[in-house]
Amino acid sequence: MASNKTVNSDSGNPLSTLKNLWPYMWPADRPDLKIRVLWAFLFLILAKLILMLVPYFFKWATDALDGDVSALTWMPAALATPVMLVAGYNIMRIAQGGLNQLRDALFARVGQHAVRQLAHRTFVHMHQLSLRFHLERRTGGLSRVIERGTKGIEAIVRFTILNSAPTLIEFALTAAIFAVAYGWSYVAVTAITLWLYIWFTVKASDWRINIRRDMNNSDTDANTKAIDSLLNYETVKYFGNEDMEARRFDSSMATYEKAATQVWTSLGWLNTGQGVIFGLGMMAMMIMSALAVQRGEQTLGDFVFINTMLMQLAVPLNFIGFVYREIRQGLTDIEQMFDLLDVNAEVVDKPEAKPLRVSDGAIRFEDVRFSYDEARPILKGISFEVPAGKTVAIVGPSGAGKSTLSRLLYRFYDIQEGRISIDGQDVRDVTQKSLRAAIGMVPQDTVLFNDTIAYNVRYGRVEASEAEIQQAADLAQIGPFIRELPDGFKSMVGERGLKLSGGEKQRVAIARTILKAPPILILDEATSALDTATEQEIQASLDFVSKGRTTLVIAHRLSTVVSADEIIVLKDGVIAERGRHADLLEQKGLYASMWDRQREATQAEEQLKRMREDDSLGIVTRRRTPEVL
Repeated sequence: MASNKTVNSDSGNPLSTLKNLWPYMWPADRPDLKIRVLWAFLFLILAKLILMLVPYFFKWATDALDGDVSALTWMPAALATPVMLVAGYNIMRIAQGGLNQLRDALFARVGQHAVRQLAHRTFVHMHQLSLRFHLERRTGGLSRVIERGTKGIEAIVRFTILNSAPTLIEFALTAAIFAVAYGWSYVAVTAITLWLYIWFTVKASDWRINIRRDMNNSDTDANTKAIDSLLNYETVKYFGNEDMEARRFDSSMATYEKAATQVWTSLGWLNTGQGVIFGLGMMAMMIMSALAVQRGEQTLGDFVFINTMLMQLAVPLNFIGFVYREIRQGLTDIEQMFDLLDVNAEVVDKPEAKPLRVSDGAIRFEDVRFSYDEARPILKGISFEVPAGKTVAIVGPSGAGKSTLSRLLYRFYDIQEGRISIDGQDVRDVTQKSLRAAIGMVPQDTVLFNDTIAYNVRYGRVEASEAEIQQAADLAQIGPFIRELPDGFKSMVGERGLKLSGGEKQRVAIARTILKAPPILILDEATSALDTATEQEIQASLDFVSKGRTTLVIAHRLSTVVSADEIIVLKDGVIAERGRHADLLEQKGLYASMWDRQREATQAEEQLKRMREDDSLGIVTRRRTPEVL
């Protein structure tokens, strides 16, 4: 497997980044990819050696055309002809190009494997981070960071290996040839030109990095606003704020437009500067060679040879600027992605954590204290038990900490003090995977994946058969409705399940939980967002699901918990009252007052509904009277 070492986002040190990326390009568990790397490097060396022969063939062909073949006495006479030398020149160029393409083809799988491994690691890491992290992040911006980071990794892997190494080899060979054949003065001019070229490229690219970062930030902001607006399409329509959303998006895109324009303008200045530096260096060397030809120290072929060598050198020089820009821009693109990899998970398994063993499924909260923020405690010493197979309901005003209990039981957060246990096992001492496998959740707001109904039901147990999916849907009392749809269980539910009503989504969630068949069940205000009639229908399904299971009910509507084995009333983070429904009504305390208010609200709602029905009937009667007369 690839190394788990955190990749360093040190954008000023590409070699350090390459060192950290190397385990992904030389994976210990993939000998086939290692062989590809070795062959790619072999073809890389061969291509550069052949490339050095190309100017020689050009030189020899030029001298042969000029009638000077004194330097070709080592070559058979049949080959030392202008036609054969020109043919050899082009054959060398073709061979060199073919080897480069073969090198790229061999390395393609290696590079893509590295991209895939890092992208997979990032995706897994995102799911390991805490609920707190995801509540504070913006989904649109997060997806953009990962998208750009993946592309940045590919740029670094590809350009560092496939371009930087060949360029260094070519520089070394060119310097050696100039030193041996023409003297150190040519090497000195080449070195000065290269130094100025690289210095200018680095300085200009560093200047462009800040512009690139501004462009990325505005791109992320625009993408976040677009996704957020589209996900809340109905809300936008409710308030008629399409123009406002368009202005917000256009404002971000205007910033992006300005930064992107600066990026391309600065690229033009960079290319111009590079061209001037290389052009001056080439002019100096060509003048030196022309003077040498006039003095009889060099042949016309030498003049052509030096020109060809410099033209060949221009290609990797251009790649130096391009590669440096791509690596720096790639590092800029992935620095946020690497920052994500550096974020530590808030909730982690202990090294000695063991799988949860559920025998009865009894839940116990012992003096639990918890706060999201130290300045605002949520739970202040909560203690209660949910006996095996029993149902305990948690009620209370908003902000009392009801839903926090379910999040703590799922271990989305770790408590600061106290203990939460299942069958005597502290939830912090068992693996998170086994803990969550033992608990089923029917939340208030059921969010479905934008896929088929079958997929969303099967999410409860991915290996379930079609028959088991249909049986779970029938038990959740949604099977007949699904079969009436044109595509049945293959019907798409839309983004977040928007094609289904609230009650239909809840039934899908119930079917999903039935399929999971957990020993422990949490009903987190599962019917509070539904109308009274739908609530009664859903409640029947929930009663069926919770039968024989240890069930923790977090309720807003008290009518749904009257049959609970115990009702716990939370207020300001402490247990204010506890007991069965009838007992709590007799106490005439907080629960009784909540019950009276909800009963009055329900009666008022039913009375208003009857009045509307009566009014509707009266309108119909008045409209028909003239026709009868």
